[in-house]
Amino acid sequence: MMNKIEHIGIAVSNLEEAIKTYEQLLGTPCYKQEEVSSEGVKTAFFQVGESKIELLEATTETSPIASFIAKKGQGIHHIAFDVSDIESSMAELKDQGFQLLNEHPKSGADNKLVAFLHPKSSNGVLVELCQEKRD
Repeated sequence: MMNKIEHIGIAVSNLEEAIKTYEQLLGTPCYKQEEVSSEGVKTAFFQVGESKIELLEATTETSPIASFIAKKGQGIHHIAFDVSDIESSMAELKDQGFQLLNEHPKSGADNKLVAFLHPKSSNGVLVELCQEKRD
């Protein structure tokens, strides 16, 4: 079902400062920045081996990232797993008792369809399912 860790999402207060920090830390440049208006975030991506790091900065006070930082501060926000078929993965996980935060996949950053599992059903970790968009 889960093919690999697609990325680890990290909530940050200042994206530009965080990009500089992670470029130095990882020894590689940020390869992509993108705004996802529907989620109220700006993102920056780094490739690390076959996985990625996604930095997320809130663009609105009502963004889930703004809420996360207000409650917990900057840090790891979610772990994302690559799946081949997001619809069937969602159905299978729901049948197994996991609580989905989305009834249907939605458009996410980096050309992905995404859906989230509620942290209460995955030991306190927000889990994202990602599938590459197909044309």
